Amino acid sequence: MGALQIDVEALAERLSAGDRPFILDVREPWEFEICSLEASMNIPLGELSRRFDAEAVAEGQEVVVVCHHGMRSMQATLWLRAQGVDGAINLTGGIDRWAQVAAPGMARY
Repeated sequence: MGALQIDVEALAERLSAGDRPFILDVREPWEFEICSLEASMNIPLGELSRRFDAEAVAEGQEVVVVCHHGMRSMQATLWLRAQGVDGAINLTGGIDRWAQVAAPGMARY
């Protein structure tokens, strides 16, 4: 099992280098509509246990979990790891930090 968290700067570097983790956004749909990371899948935290399909994640692919500030995504990361998704990793600071650091033009709420 790897690191439990990744910061925005490290994720931005990896994405610009061509790394393509599975990005799981656990915010509510209304939040996701305001702003989101490209190619992310939205499954609200309250629906995760019913809707997440581990088979959608490629073998060995990391799952970066995102929310607004990093609290819900940490809960989801811990749940995913308990389900055997060892590559689950929390984005510290969430989409709000992403908008501040990596995408200054992104809408914030």
